[in-house]
Amino acid sequence: MLNNILSISGKPGLFKLVSRGRNMLIVENLTTGKRIPAYSHDKVISLADIAMFTDEGETPLSEVLKSVKELENGEVAKVSGKATAEDLRKWFAQVLPNFDRERVYPSDIKKLISWYNLLIEAGITDFSVGKDAEEVETTEE
Repeated sequence: MLNNILSISGKPGLFKLVSRGRNMLIVENLTTGKRIPAYSHDKVISLADIAMFTDEGETPLSEVLKSVKELENGEVAKVSGKATAEDLRKWFAQVLPNFDRERVYPSDIKKLISWYNLLIEAGITDFSVGKDAEEVETTEE
């Protein structure tokens, strides 16, 4: 599911991939439902391609989101994005105990909380990384 959820640099919130066009993507804002184009010059990244630094390497965002969901019992995160850096790190240590404390900044944790809350409020609770529709079509031929 996270393959079709996108972050676009310079645009607030998260977007769902609706369609692919020539030199652009059609995306839908998860909060407002408004559809907009994302052009080839926009920095677009799928949540499935993001990972968090740990002491042993990296942990995919899908695993981190599953841990947050388990900690928060599938509800909106109780910690605020406006919490102090120390509080954010304490909360994140419950989610990912071995996170790299030098490379994961409080701003990264705030963004994770924001994204998690947006996904939960949009009714997206499946944080798996599966094949998207285009990949499925090519493998079935």
